[in-house]
Amino acid sequence: CKRADGLPCVAVFEIILAYLEKRDWKEAFFSVLPQRKGAVALEEANDLSRQAVSGKEDEHDDSDSS
Repeated sequence: CKRADGLPCVAVFEIILAYLEKRDWKEAFFSVLPQRKGAVALEEANDLSRQAVSGKEDEHDDSDSS
């Protein structure tokens, strides 16, 4: 059985139902999506990406100065 990259239909319906209860898309998504999938909000993902990039730049700066 091949694995799909998208969400199963059941998860989509659960997210919509959670939104109707909570009236907050972010809460709805993260209450339904399993933590093991590693889902993070875009703001958090962008922050993590910036930290990773700035950490790499710092490493390069250190190697250039020696």
